[in-house]
Amino acid sequence: MVTGAASGIGRALAVRFAGLGMRVVVADVDEAGLAETVTMIEGAGAEALAVPTDVAEAAAVQQLADRTLDRFGAVHVVCNNAGVFASGTCWEAPLEDYAWLLDVNVWGVVHGIRTFVPLLLAQADGGHVVNTASMAAVTSTPYAGVYTMTKHAVLALSESLYHELTFAGGRVGVSVLCPEAVATGIADAERNRPARRRPVDAARSPEAALTDQAIRDAIAAGVDPALMAERVERAIRERRFYVLAEDEWRRACETRLEDIRLGRNPTFSVPGAARAEET
Repeated sequence: MVTGAASGIGRALAVRFAGLGMRVVVADVDEAGLAETVTMIEGAGAEALAVPTDVAEAAAVQQLADRTLDRFGAVHVVCNNAGVFASGTCWEAPLEDYAWLLDVNVWGVVHGIRTFVPLLLAQADGGHVVNTASMAAVTSTPYAGVYTMTKHAVLALSESLYHELTFAGGRVGVSVLCPEAVATGIADAERNRPARRRPVDAARSPEAALTDQAIRDAIAAGVDPALMAERVERAIRERRFYVLAEDEWRRACETRLEDIRLGRNPTFSVPGAARAEET
C-alpha cells in the first residue's frame, strides 16, 4: 500500500512493487493521477486497487485499510509517502501553511501508523513500514522551516516506532526514506491544497519566491524517482532503517551532526548554496 501514489516517488514505489509481482494498493487525492498509476501497474502484469484518500483524515485512512483487506486479505508493505511543500520565513508563513503541511506530512504518517501497524502485528508473517521523510529531516534550511519541521517529526516518530516494534518482537520492520532533490511534482503541490487550508492573503514574500524557484530548479535537475524505489526495496530486504542520500545533502547532515556534537551554532550548509551565490 502506497500513499501519494499518483505521481513521483509514490508512483515509482508502486511500479517497483508491481514489477516484483506484488499486488498494489495506491492512494492519493489526485484521482486522475491514480488512474495513470494503475495503468502502469497493470502494464507490469500486476493487480492494482486505487483508493482516493486524503491522508489527513483518520477515517479516510481507515477506509483505505478496510478496502485493502477486503480486496487482498492482507497487507505486507505499507508506504506512508504522501507529502506537500510550502516555503517562507517561519514568522511570515501563514497558519494555513503550518496546518496543511502538518495535516499531510505528519498526520498522514500518524494515521498510517495507527491504522496499518496493528494489522501488520496481527499477521504471523509481519511486514514492513516505510515512512517518507526527506534529507530535510537530517538538516535545517532557511525559508523552508515549516516543511523541515514536519520532516524532522516524521524521522523522530519513525525512530521511536523502530524501537517499539523491535521490542514487540521484530516481525515488523521500519525504514525511513530521506530523499534528496528528486524529479517529482512536489513544487506544484498547491494544486492539491484543500480550500480550508488556503490562506486568505496569498501574497508571497521575496524569500518564499526565491525558495520556490530554487526548489523548482533542483527538482528539474533531480534524480529519477525510480532510484528512490530501488533504495526502498533494498532497505526492506536488508531490514535497514535509514535510507539516505549519498551526495552533498549527506555531507550537510554530517555538518549538522557535528554542530550538535560540539554544541556550536548551526552552520549554514545547504547543497548548491555556494554555487547559487557565485551566479
